[in-house]
Amino acid sequence: MDSQFGYLLNFFTYLVVTLPILALGIFVFTWTTPYKEFELIKNGSQTDDPKKVAAAKAAAHDLGGKIIGLAIVLASAVYHSVSLWDLVIWGIVGMVFQVLVFYLFEWITPFKVVSEIPNGNVSVGIFASRLSIAAGLLMAALISY
Repeated sequence: MDSQFGYLLNFFTYLVVTLPILALGIFVFTWTTPYKEFELIKNGSQTDDPKKVAAAKAAAHDLGGKIIGLAIVLASAVYHSVSLWDLVIWGIVGMVFQVLVFYLFEWITPFKVVSEIPNGNVSVGIFASRLSIAAGLLMAALISY
């Protein structure tokens, strides 16, 4: 019974560290983009304007992909980490990596991602989300000792 309690305590300890990192990641992601994802999402759900609805979908895809990408990195960090500090460091690296991938995507594309998403280009939002998920998978695979 004592070993089960230890496992539960370990689970909750890592959960208490991981969830705030994920929340911080969401804050960082929304802070580093010039458009307001949550505002776009909210406005798209309260209107019949097709452009606002499309902007909400594009923003939701983009932000959702970043969150999934960071969650994948965090899951790998939990699995591979040797301490809670190790998990925190990898979580921060994953956050920074996701932001860098977004701006690299912005830089190499012939269009401006930061203007396409608020203008309702859902395809760009979907592509950005898949890129973030792919980046998270690659980053997760790179965490090893």
